[in-house]
Amino acid sequence: MRMRISLAVFFQSLLSIVLAQTPDGRASFQSRCSVCHGTDGNGGEHASSILATLATKNDAELALTIREGVPRKGMPGFKQLADAEVDVLVSFMRTLQQARRGGRRFPSVRMNVQLTDGSKLEGFAVARTGRELQLRTDDQRIHLLRKSGEQFRRVTSQADWTSMHGQFSGNRFSALRQIDRSNVAGMAVKWVFAVPNAGRLQGTPQVHDGVMYVTNTNTVIALDAGSGARLWEYSRPATPGLIGNARSPGNNRSVTVSGDKVFMQTDHAHLVALDRNKGQVVWETEMADFRANYNATGSLLAVENLIVAGTAGGEEGVRGFLAAYDQQTGKEVWRFWTIPAPGERGSETWEGPDIAHGGGPTWLTGSYDPASKTIYWPTGNAGPDFNGDNRKGDNLYTCSILALDVMTGKLKWHFQPTPHDEWDWDAVQPLVLVDTIWRGQQKKLLLQANRNGFLYVLDRTDGKLLLASPLVKNLTWAKGIAPDGRPVMNPNQVPTPEGTLICPAVEGATNFFSTSYNPATRLFYVNTLERCAVYTKRVTPEWQAGRGYQGGGGRRDPADKPQKILRAFNIETGKAAWELPQDGPGDTWTGTLSTAGGLVIFGDDGGALAAADADTGKRLWSYPVVDSLHTSPMTYMFDNRQYVAIVNGSIVYAFGLE
Repeated sequence: MRMRISLAVFFQSLLSIVLAQTPDGRASFQSRCSVCHGTDGNGGEHASSILATLATKNDAELALTIREGVPRKGMPGFKQLADAEVDVLVSFMRTLQQARRGGRRFPSVRMNVQLTDGSKLEGFAVARTGRELQLRTDDQRIHLLRKSGEQFRRVTSQADWTSMHGQFSGNRFSALRQIDRSNVAGMAVKWVFAVPNAGRLQGTPQVHDGVMYVTNTNTVIALDAGSGARLWEYSRPATPGLIGNARSPGNNRSVTVSGDKVFMQTDHAHLVALDRNKGQVVWETEMADFRANYNATGSLLAVENLIVAGTAGGEEGVRGFLAAYDQQTGKEVWRFWTIPAPGERGSETWEGPDIAHGGGPTWLTGSYDPASKTIYWPTGNAGPDFNGDNRKGDNLYTCSILALDVMTGKLKWHFQPTPHDEWDWDAVQPLVLVDTIWRGQQKKLLLQANRNGFLYVLDRTDGKLLLASPLVKNLTWAKGIAPDGRPVMNPNQVPTPEGTLICPAVEGATNFFSTSYNPATRLFYVNTLERCAVYTKRVTPEWQAGRGYQGGGGRRDPADKPQKILRAFNIETGKAAWELPQDGPGDTWTGTLSTAGGLVIFGDDGGALAAADADTGKRLWSYPVVDSLHTSPMTYMFDNRQYVAIVNGSIVYAFGLE
């Protein structure tokens, strides 16, 4: 008996030790998570409910979130936790079966719903209200549903917008005409979505099969395009030690969608493919080493079986390139270096040591002609900025328009609007492909409103210049453009140590924001900036990893009075058919959208999204916004209703007719 009691005591003691060493999921949640998310996960004083996240992430993704945290939302990571504690914490989180909506509770359980077409769907509710339901079925697809009596009907988009500019041509023209001149005055906000903990965003939303994708730095959020209901979110922390434009919160301008994938770029120049139904990583590829000053802001185009992508870093002395990757595997297919290696074609245009860090970034989305299998892509400034003393020559292929074979990346032709750039005038503006009659002949054209202050019309089959004319009145650096495309320079219009007043300003007569061409009006719509700046140069710094690479800068002239003017250009003459001056400080970075409804929708420098008559420029509608606009509008058709969407600050606005 004494031995049996001793054994019982022994095993009880052993069990106590084991239990003491075994992580308790509930206790871990209460000590680490509940102070922010509440004891039941429904949200607390410092953070929102986690239940929507539980419905959209698998166990591995939840574990990653626990370890890495969500820094932009203020959630710390718990990298020190043992695997066993993370596992039981995830298991306990799965037991949180209740969700709160509008003060009511309903079980987060499987639902079986009857559809109006006679079929049924079974799955988990990603989101729902009394009017709508977003249901994830066992195949992981999300179905967008609307209430119809006691049943539900399927909804989706009829006209998508699947890349930054909406179409391969790079032209933000839409054939949609439900919203037109006669009724645009009745356009109103239909829904809004606040991107959590975001700075000033610069991206254009994409829409595919009824789902809208919105970007922030290292973040993609999927929304119901008809209501703004959140479907899933993919996010990762900002990269420590990063330099360049991608370091600024919100500086991701687009994703692109193809097939079952959403493609995004991270701040540290990785290309990521996400499953567009779940937001889970399918593959990830490093484009370039961010420790060599590369970064990325979302220059993507999905064409053929490829993702064509570029990087940023022109002000940090990178060697620019454009590359194509297999959509299924992420494997690199080809790479074109915008700065040639010594001895390669184009290297003769560099005299001096700065070819080693010559810039030529490719940070804006290009265009594509599927008939000729040609990619057209713009490139950025030469490095170092503002001082060309150690890089004499044209500095190819900086500040250029490139025509590349889509399958091989081989150069077909190039055109360089600003040779030997000393003003930071990237050619990184939209490239608009237009097939039309031009001066009596059928032509395949490429249009670009360039940052240097000139409008260019090229024959895109061979890169020959057809027309170049001023975009703005304040233009001092060049007298004009010669027939061969080279600028005819005015004297003394380069940066100096003491400073030189030059027009246009560093921001350019226009910039990366969108332009559009309407085939009905045959007008090219550009938001232009009348502004000059004092350009200075200094001794070229020695290139270093982790530091900028600039040889000067530009500052505002106190006597200058900047003004944004929406201009509609005749592409055969280069003259403005009409102008719409705007009242404002001249600090917006927003473009144009034209439609078959006879509208030009644009960001007004006075602080509004606005619409004008495409023929006359007459202002027809405006909606005041809170923040300065740094994005461009887009449009799509969802559930047979046309929407116009734009991001302002951290808010997504979707407009439609009442």
